[in-house]
Amino acid sequence: MSSRRRSQTFLQDKVNRGAEFVKTLRLFYPQADTLCKKDFDWLFDCPETEQFIMWFCKTVGEENVLSPAEVQAYDALAAAGKPILEGDALEQVLQKCQKTLQLKHVIPEAEGREQEIQELKGYRAHQLWQLNKLQVWAASLQQELRYLEEEEKATKEVLRKAHVELRVEIFRTTAVLKQLIELAKQQVEEYEEARKGQPPALLHEMDLRSYIELEQQFTDALERLMEQVLPGSAQTPESSVQEGLEAKIQKGLKSLRTNGDEMLGNRDNFWMELCQLETAYICAQIEVIAISAKVEGNCAALNWAQKTLKALKENKVGLMLLSNPVLCSTQQLHTLRCDIAQIQTHQLLPQVKAAASLFLLPVLQEKFHLDNTRLQDIGQRQEEAAAWVASQKSRLDLLELQLKWEKKELDQKAAWLGEIETALKNAQTKLQAYHERCKEASSSMKGSACTQKKPEDSIAMRLWGVLMGQDQDDQQSCSYKAIAARSSQLVQEQRELEAQLAAPIPQQSNLESTIEELYWQLHNHSKQLQLCSPETTEVMQQLITMQDVLHQNLTELLSDLKVKRRSLQDPNLQAERKLYLHFFCNEDRLREMVEEQEKEALSSSK
Repeated sequence: MSSRRRSQTFLQDKVNRGAEFVKTLRLFYPQADTLCKKDFDWLFDCPETEQFIMWFCKTVGEENVLSPAEVQAYDALAAAGKPILEGDALEQVLQKCQKTLQLKHVIPEAEGREQEIQELKGYRAHQLWQLNKLQVWAASLQQELRYLEEEEKATKEVLRKAHVELRVEIFRTTAVLKQLIELAKQQVEEYEEARKGQPPALLHEMDLRSYIELEQQFTDALERLMEQVLPGSAQTPESSVQEGLEAKIQKGLKSLRTNGDEMLGNRDNFWMELCQLETAYICAQIEVIAISAKVEGNCAALNWAQKTLKALKENKVGLMLLSNPVLCSTQQLHTLRCDIAQIQTHQLLPQVKAAASLFLLPVLQEKFHLDNTRLQDIGQRQEEAAAWVASQKSRLDLLELQLKWEKKELDQKAAWLGEIETALKNAQTKLQAYHERCKEASSSMKGSACTQKKPEDSIAMRLWGVLMGQDQDDQQSCSYKAIAARSSQLVQEQRELEAQLAAPIPQQSNLESTIEELYWQLHNHSKQLQLCSPETTEVMQQLITMQDVLHQNLTELLSDLKVKRRSLQDPNLQAERKLYLHFFCNEDRLREMVEEQEKEALSSSK
């Protein structure tokens, strides 16, 4: 404790040693008042000069310095050849004087020791008070620690219960999911068994209303996303998909223009406020510089006047001796004023403008950060919209390919049916001819009672060959009854085929309407096949253009941010930014800091 007190006393003495040294020099050096006391504090930091300076300050005093009269008397004695006390005699006299001085210094040292004891007692009492305070604080911390431990135990118990409940809930959910999976597997197996042995279902035979509703939901979601990216677009009556999309895009572009105008207006207001803030900062800095210059000038003039007055009082010099320095100072003052005016016009304003620009960098950085965040959000939404459009396009392309394939299959079936119809018509014509021939043969057979054909009956032989085929070798069974039976059988088959052809196909009308609708959707009132709708292509082109513009703006913004980040690494600029942050957060705090700095500047100048 005593060593700490001594170190504090040593530091206090060390701080005032420069002033003590200047005070000692003032005894025999008249111009010692012009010296700065703080400039000699470093001499006591050097161990080589510390002992000499301490001895010099303790030894040299008013009693050791000769007055001008004593100096003149000493010079007169030396000139007259009088004996001077030197050598051993001087040492003996000094020893006697030193003993006397030691006796004189005993009493002040005892008083100093007593004062130091009192200070140590006060320091001990202060340390005891701090110890008691720390003990109270430690007790409160221990109590708080116990409270926190109890809270931790209660929290752990709650977490344990929640963990148990969560595990039970997980088990229940897992069991339910397993049941759902088994049920889904059963339904899939039942569906596969039910569809086993049946031909694969075609797309034009299915009910596509649920799929169309799903695609409509995707389209509505895309429209809502476009409204979020381009706010202000209102809902349009969906008379048709094309008209709805065109109205949506036009309103989106109008809202984009209006939002662009609002953004330009807000941007103009922002830059106007920024210019006003920069102007206010420049004016404030110039005013601060002018006031600080005035304060420093007044302090310097006051110090000079005090020193001059003190010199006049001590040395009793006349005012006439100060006339020449005053004239020189007047000329120097005129020169300094010219230099100050030149600095204010050519150097001060650019530097203050540069400082104002650096002062506004945090505001610009925050503004650009907000713009970057907004653009990133818009870009992300555009990417989502592009992904949705691409997925919908892929699904529609797949549907289009499937419908094309089915259309091709249906065309092939239609061609095959046409060929069958042509063949049936030809067969019907031939059967009609054969029927007429049979009638002629029956009329010719009415006159004869024989049932067997005659060998010379060439017409019957040819008719039998047509009915039974050209490769029939059984000519023995050829009779008029067999020809009549075969003819009646062919007539019956003809009637059945005519009935089948006359009956309408149940799916033909639906198939024709579906094919016609698909044709109009694929050709879009033109003779060329379209793989995608023109509305989707136009929207995709607009999205790609907007994405390119946003990418270019982000690239420029990143380059500006890199340049400004390099300029923000200056420590002076960092200090100014800290002051600006104080001003931005708490104006009173900035005012207090500026007042403290001004007070410190005034105290240091004094």
